[in-house]
Amino acid sequence: MSKIDTVIFDIGNVISRWDIRFLYEKLIDDPQELEWFLNHVVTPEWHFQHDAGRPFIETSRELIAQFPDHADLISLFQSRFNETNPGEVAGVAELIQQLHGADIPLFGISNFSAEFWPHFRKGKPVFDHFQDIVISGEENLVKPDAAIYELALNRFGVSAKQCLFVDDRLDNIEGAEALGIKGHHFQDAALLEAELKALSLL
Repeated sequence: MSKIDTVIFDIGNVISRWDIRFLYEKLIDDPQELEWFLNHVVTPEWHFQHDAGRPFIETSRELIAQFPDHADLISLFQSRFNETNPGEVAGVAELIQQLHGADIPLFGISNFSAEFWPHFRKGKPVFDHFQDIVISGEENLVKPDAAIYELALNRFGVSAKQCLFVDDRLDNIEGAEALGIKGHHFQDAALLEAELKALSLL
């Protein structure tokens, strides 16, 4: 059995906290209206089109046609997207720093909009430790499709058996494990640290 010597990270809710609610709870005061808006208008399912490569100008035009009374709120999603990511997940950046200090190769695979990624990435030194990051919106491939993992392994120059993949979504973990990558279903930094130590990565 190959020794695991490489770690691949997801980003949203592993390295950076993410929820559409973080933005719109600032903009919609009424709790019931907020819940309705998040469940019917700007939903994760709508946003995931951006992760798959669709441009915001198209998705927003379609959504505004459906919900014209909410045009202003919909239009703000792109310019204020970073407010859906209000900060780092506690303890993970420190683990990444430790892994980097131990010369463990670090990579990323993230379902992320190609349009939103550059502005989000700017000024976040945690990503300086990564050798490469596959962004779904740039590749028009999304997790848990096997093709995005295969593309990543080829691009990173690593084999499935030498990698640990850390993601908060179980379906993404299962997609990676189907190719022979060891998965860690992320819940918090303490459990991830224990896994990294068990694998002699820390």
